[in-house]
Amino acid sequence: MECRPGCGACCIAPSISSLDKPAGVPCRHLDADLRCRLFGRPERPACCSGLQPAPDMCGSTREAALHWLGALEALTRPG
Repeated sequence: MECRPGCGACCIAPSISSLDKPAGVPCRHLDADLRCRLFGRPERPACCSGLQPAPDMCGSTREAALHWLGALEALTRPG
């Protein structure tokens, strides 16, 4: 599966500790087309590189992906 154009859910919903990015806030490396400016570059965080699009995560819409990733973020939040 390939990333859905205009989605960016995986760069918005989860927190990314290596970038000091809180959950629900767009990553500073997300461009206006909701694409990662670090994609394919060595400085891209490992947690981002390891996240691959999948039907259960991405669903059929951007909103479904944001909801799924947001729920996963809440379930895995420390404390």
